[in-house]
Amino acid sequence: MFFPEDRIRVYLYGQPADMRKSFDGLYALARQGFTEQDPLNGHLYAFVNRRATQIRVLYFDRSGWCVWAKRLEAGRFISRWENVHSRALDWTAFKLMLEGIEPGHRRKRYELKRNSDDSGGNVQAACVASSHVDHAVRPSAQRR
Repeated sequence: MFFPEDRIRVYLYGQPADMRKSFDGLYALARQGFTEQDPLNGHLYAFVNRRATQIRVLYFDRSGWCVWAKRLEAGRFISRWENVHSRALDWTAFKLMLEGIEPGHRRKRYELKRNSDDSGGNVQAACVASSHVDHAVRPSAQRR
């Protein structure tokens, strides 16, 4: 399956779905869950089972319906169903989801702090400590 990534939207169904459903059953769920969208538009509609170990994706290409499935051997697509609601995902978030990676809250790498003693409103960037920062790189003044 090849899609132009900038034009494809992925719609995640916000409730556990029965993985015994096929073309017609998933089409009915897509029509019910995404009333403002038409499943015939070519976008992807993703459905996850109750244990969040399986996913089925329904889409319509020019010649008919396509359904494909994936089952994780370890891990889950969704960690907690309480936080899930029907929504649109971008292509990158969907690819992460297929790999079993659920993006959590975002952590800023840099914070902008204002000097309290400077009335001019100068802004300085302060680095927030992160586990992925390479500590082997030092400023040239400290190198010997």
